[in-house]
Amino acid sequence: MTAIRAFFWDVGGVLLTNAWDHNERTAALSHFQLDADDFQRRHETVVEPFERGELTLDEYLAQTVFYHLRPFTRDEFRDYMFSLSKPLPGSLDFAQALGRSGKYLMATINNESRELNLHRIEKFGMRDIFRLFFSSCFVRMRKPDPEIYQLALDVTQISPAESVFVDDRPENLKAAAGVGMQTVQMRGLEQLQADLAKLGVQPWQGL
Repeated sequence: MTAIRAFFWDVGGVLLTNAWDHNERTAALSHFQLDADDFQRRHETVVEPFERGELTLDEYLAQTVFYHLRPFTRDEFRDYMFSLSKPLPGSLDFAQALGRSGKYLMATINNESRELNLHRIEKFGMRDIFRLFFSSCFVRMRKPDPEIYQLALDVTQISPAESVFVDDRPENLKAAAGVGMQTVQMRGLEQLQADLAKLGVQPWQGL
């Protein structure tokens, strides 16, 4: 069995709640009493450049929410967006333990807009866990484009067989497997640990 040298992690749905996915958008629309259909149409036209870092958060909000006057401010809406991010039970601690073991290069491969990504990195101490962030807003590529996984391998110079990509979405895992990475779908912490044990990443007590 090839020894694992690197972990590449999705963030939303694996380590933290999603940053600005369907559930988070629904919560915000309800909180601020916005028309869901109108917002969704506008969101769909700009979400890709937003997550690739081609639009700032203010530019995104100008096109989706603040295209006319609202009874709330941009700061209030932005603060609410940021407040929706929460850690998933045990996941960050587990990733931190893997990183502290000194055995593995730790990095992320995730789709997030710049301001939300930086907020989450800072708030949840992710710089203490990960050496590299292959975030869509930094590299101008999005999962499941194969190029983002290949970039992570090229920059780190870790072979695909020595790499594990962890994500909760099958389409992202399929793309990572397509460039040769080993993959594990995140369904829960115990399941993740069991699947990693099959790849020789154990025992947890030693981390």
